[in-house]
Amino acid sequence: MKTFKTFDGLSLAYRDDGPRDGLPVLCLAGLTRDSRNFTYLAEHLGDVRLICMDYRGRGQSDWAPDRSSYAISVESRDALALLDHLGLPAAAIIGTSRGGLIAMTLALTARTRVLGVCLNDIGPELDPLGLSRIFDYLGKRPAYATAEAMARDKPNTMIGFSGVPAARWLQEVQHQTVTRADGLDIPYDPALREAVLDASDPEQPVDLWPFFDALQGLPTGLIRGANSDLLSRETAQKMRARHPEMLFADIPDRGHVPFLDEPAALHLIRKWIDQCR
Repeated sequence: MKTFKTFDGLSLAYRDDGPRDGLPVLCLAGLTRDSRNFTYLAEHLGDVRLICMDYRGRGQSDWAPDRSSYAISVESRDALALLDHLGLPAAAIIGTSRGGLIAMTLALTARTRVLGVCLNDIGPELDPLGLSRIFDYLGKRPAYATAEAMARDKPNTMIGFSGVPAARWLQEVQHQTVTRADGLDIPYDPALREAVLDASDPEQPVDLWPFFDALQGLPTGLIRGANSDLLSRETAQKMRARHPEMLFADIPDRGHVPFLDEPAALHLIRKWIDQCR
């Protein structure tokens, strides 16, 4: 892991792998996840320059003293700072969940820095059921003593997933937790929970459709877990109708979010990369 400095002095961690003359692909993880979110995908994309960032407050990056900076607008600014740090005028972006919201924000506010966007199980409308599930665990320590114990329970807690090998669930737990003397802990600032709740206003939700519409004219892909509880089938259909040229894959036996090494996901990502090139 390498680091760079943000506008407010934080040190953020990132990975930069692959050929320097390859297509730069910036990978932006989910809300509580970090660069390890793309471990499985990285094994299949050795011919591109794969750049994966740990957001502020997550993974190996510094925690922010002001929790209000755990915001999509600030995280978008951090992503641009990383591209500046690497001397890259633009990059293609793969955005998982929150990372997709950041990608759409960049397409709207800094379009010249975006070569294309591939969304992983995220769209301009979020299902309340999926949001409720996220709020249930956000900022809370897992109630397990070991990674093995949590992995054994994953088939019961990961809604919409089936046929996932036990070894993959153990990898997922290891990517999303830290082992301490008194059990498992979260690898991110617990204040992220309050930051998200502070920014949430159910009575005045932000209209995200203009952010999605900003993808028009850019190579765009949408990967959806067929059993997702965050991105509904109806919303995906509306997205496809609004952006007919968008590549689309519905990944069977997956909820929120697909791992991205599923055959259909890899096929879409490969085709999208070719378009970005």
